[in-house]
Amino acid sequence: MGKTYILDCTLRDGGYINDWNFGEKCIRGFLKKIASTGIEMCEIGFIKSNVDFNINRTMYPDVPSMADIIQPKDPDMMYVGMIDMSAPVPFEAIPKYDGTSIDGIRVIFKKAKLEEGFEYCKFVKAQGYKTFAQFVGTDSYTDKEFIDAIEKFNEIDPDAVSIVDSFGVIKKRQFMRLVYLADNNMKPGIMLGYHAHNNLQQAMGNAQSMLELNLKRDICIDACVFGMGRGAGNLNLEIFAEYMNEQRGTQYRIEPMLEIMDEYLFDIYTERFWGYSLPLYLSATNGCHPNYSIYLQQKHTLTVRAFNELLRSIPVDKKVAFSKETAEFYYKQYMDNYIDDSEVESALSDILAGRTVLLLAPGSSLAEHKDKVDSFIKDNNPVVIAVNFDDEKLPIDYIFSSNMRRYAKIEESTSRKTIITSNMKEAQKYSFIFNYATYTSEYSEIFDNSGVMALKLLMNVGVKNVYIAGMDGYSAKKDVNYFDKRLEYDFSAEAEERNRLIGQEIKNLNHRITCHFLTPSKYQE
Repeated sequence: MGKTYILDCTLRDGGYINDWNFGEKCIRGFLKKIASTGIEMCEIGFIKSNVDFNINRTMYPDVPSMADIIQPKDPDMMYVGMIDMSAPVPFEAIPKYDGTSIDGIRVIFKKAKLEEGFEYCKFVKAQGYKTFAQFVGTDSYTDKEFIDAIEKFNEIDPDAVSIVDSFGVIKKRQFMRLVYLADNNMKPGIMLGYHAHNNLQQAMGNAQSMLELNLKRDICIDACVFGMGRGAGNLNLEIFAEYMNEQRGTQYRIEPMLEIMDEYLFDIYTERFWGYSLPLYLSATNGCHPNYSIYLQQKHTLTVRAFNELLRSIPVDKKVAFSKETAEFYYKQYMDNYIDDSEVESALSDILAGRTVLLLAPGSSLAEHKDKVDSFIKDNNPVVIAVNFDDEKLPIDYIFSSNMRRYAKIEESTSRKTIITSNMKEAQKYSFIFNYATYTSEYSEIFDNSGVMALKLLMNVGVKNVYIAGMDGYSAKKDVNYFDKRLEYDFSAEAEERNRLIGQEIKNLNHRITCHFLTPSKYQE
């Protein structure tokens, strides 16, 4: 069984809370106390080329500027700094290792910067420093990508490779898979690290599970005193160290950690809270950078439902890297369409309570199986809701539309009651209007598909079973998708993918609303 090391990263990762302004007294006192705990490694801050040296901040322009603050160095502790490949320092900022400054450098890089991260780690190791390769957002790698990346880094034999849960979303099953992949593909002698964020409270459980594997290789677990860190914070050093003492027979001193909390961190905590919170839970479950939640929480305008919907509406490629401009753009976009629909939701729920519901989509099967549909209506007296069309031959009670182009052809001529969504700014006449973002799909290709949105609406108002006719699915052959040629749009090029995603959405809904197809459909199980 390999040895387990603990790396404290309070002064670096905790610095997101207070802009790394700990103050010289705090930094020196912290380093002295943390050395007395027996913790093996301490990360003292970032190395950033765009900063000036400031003795009060744990942000340093180069390696030599880190030397004074760690004197006298504890011989039993490894001192490390971090370099982010989003803005790496020039090579000249990292002189040959001589023991006077930090001992190791952790290089963090996103998947898109893997090649640059590899070359940088290669240089750091050649300069004589302990070298840690930190795979930011490790859960974003496919298994093959992760294995290929590990095998690539095997070439330079880094001291450690770390799994990094950047958004705090990796749960035990996925985490263990990543651990197995890493352990089975890393060269012997390379240490396996784990850097956790705690948005979904997975940090402690994952760390314990990793230790319980009793891997032959060494392990390095990152933690922060008091869990200090951006958003929900990180793994709590004092709690994990206590666990190690009880379960692994280590002799870490907990008292100095508690003194650090009391003397240096509690005042920061009371002014700038970190820890588990609902907005950070929502950012994690939506796969968003936690800064989106921190920024949006400060608006004080969003209900939980609105908060969740807004984060869900941000495109996947925008979620991983936060910018204030992006957050503001999607906030404004969401708020332009947002309405509080709780009263109309309750009203429609009362109308449909205890009634059979028949949803009619405009597929060609609606005409081909007209007798079957007519017979169902006669026998069951359902509430009939048509999606994006009207037909005087059918006993339609309501028309649902989320498509202004479709609705414009219906609005003036229909006498039916209508249900629309809040994105339809030009609509003048309607019976019910619902919040658009509540019912959109997470899949961009069918984001505003009206059939899916209608099913989600029925589910939300409490309908448990819905009967469906005319929801045929798309055909790659043009001019066969709709029973009325005036409704025809050409989706032939993307028919297969649209069918797959709509089918997946229906499957996802099935635990709350059961779909019974009266006419043939590509979405039937």
